[in-house]
Amino acid sequence: MNLVVQKYGGSSVADTDKILNVAKRVSKKIRSGMKVVVVVSAMGKTTDNLIKEAKKINKKPNDRELDMLLTTGEQVSAALLSMALQKHKIKSKSLNAYQAGINTIGRFTEAKIQNFDNKKILSFLNEYSALVVTGFQGINKQGELTTLGRGGSDTSAVALAASLNAECEIYSDVDGIYTVDPKLYPKAKKLNYITYDEMLELSAHGAKVLHFRAVEIAKKFNLPVYCASSFNGKKGSYVVSEDKIIEKSVVTGLTALKNQTRVFIKNLPKDYSVVRKIFSKVALAGLNVDMISLIESEQNITLSFSVVDEKKTRLEKMLKSLLKNLAGWEVIYETGLVKISIVGIGMKSETGVAAKYFDALKDIPIKLVTTSEIKISCLIDEKYQETAVNSLAKKFKL
Repeated sequence: MNLVVQKYGGSSVADTDKILNVAKRVSKKIRSGMKVVVVVSAMGKTTDNLIKEAKKINKKPNDRELDMLLTTGEQVSAALLSMALQKHKIKSKSLNAYQAGINTIGRFTEAKIQNFDNKKILSFLNEYSALVVTGFQGINKQGELTTLGRGGSDTSAVALAASLNAECEIYSDVDGIYTVDPKLYPKAKKLNYITYDEMLELSAHGAKVLHFRAVEIAKKFNLPVYCASSFNGKKGSYVVSEDKIIEKSVVTGLTALKNQTRVFIKNLPKDYSVVRKIFSKVALAGLNVDMISLIESEQNITLSFSVVDEKKTRLEKMLKSLLKNLAGWEVIYETGLVKISIVGIGMKSETGVAAKYFDALKDIPIKLVTTSEIKISCLIDEKYQETAVNSLAKKFKL
């Protein structure tokens, strides 16, 4: 069976005209001899609007009920697209998470795909040319609807393609993967190929073309992923394994991730068990921290790290509870920051990259720095973002 999984994002199915456009694209693929499993997001801003409505009712809606609400968005898209395909004389069927056999584990609003019931999908493909599957959602062991978190439709599509041993194509309103978001740097270049590791770093640090969990799955199964626009026929970009890249760029891409908070915890006792407890509690609370710095003096420890702004309130409550029996400690929160990152597998073997990075930012005060084999990130005031992006993009010819 010649099979492809195609994912269409919210902007691609934002209204009935766009859904009809997607139907034409899928129909063309089917008439070329392929069977197509289409994974769809909710129409346009549906998910955001549903969250707003929920918060009008209850400022802190129950996660189970929120998932019950949010999963309706993709069902609307799936049913409408299937109707559009049937208009084109394509034998099509829409499937929700239960009907498609998408099994999940983990907490509501942040579930993870455990497996697919392939027998269900393959039996449907024997009868239908197109299956339209709801992205972003699954069913847990208790039979409850769960969602996979933002960007979850990408994850659904890649996991489904890997499970079915099918080709994978991700369509959005962007015609590929760029060195920098063209909205931030209009002269950015489009990449023909990028490695899984580079895409993982870019996605984790703000690039919105492909969700990082989807990239993790693609890497695990060595599944090439094609990213292109649903609105034109321009050639897109491929995410592939490193051994497929002949000429490795030193720096492949740059991201700017806003809404960052720098957390300073001063005057902690010189006892590393306290530091361990802080990070243990942070992990249990589901809070991701980054850019960790620890400074030790003769008397105490100063701990510094970054979190996203929306997690600040939860972090604040957790720290107050954890440190309430200690004397002299102080927490300072610095908001309005942005994380600027450069990424490239060529950094592994190239010298002088850090020197160039900091030279490009020589006139900008830097709050925190973190590095890996293929990434350098720093935290700066948001007012310097445009200067930093332009300077780095020019320095590394992005």
